[in-house]
Amino acid sequence: MSDHEQVSCPRCHAFFACKSGSISLCQCTTVALTVNESHYISDHYSECLCAPCMLEMKKEYNTKLLEQRFSSISTLFKKNN
Repeated sequence: MSDHEQVSCPRCHAFFACKSGSISLCQCTTVALTVNESHYISDHYSECLCAPCMLEMKKEYNTKLLEQRFSSISTLFKKNN
């Protein structure tokens, strides 16, 4: 892959410049991800995503995490009442 190859995002199909040869300049470095968020994205996609899709996947992961935590708290509350 060249330094600035135009690739299609596998999620939304938008084209963006993938700068794997200059990773510090790549658009993906603008999205801060935790290790768990990164694993969540890589579990769904093996190729690079555009920054907007990375942000949406980050939000999706955190929403699911909150829903799981709420469900656990709700279950615990029901058991204690």
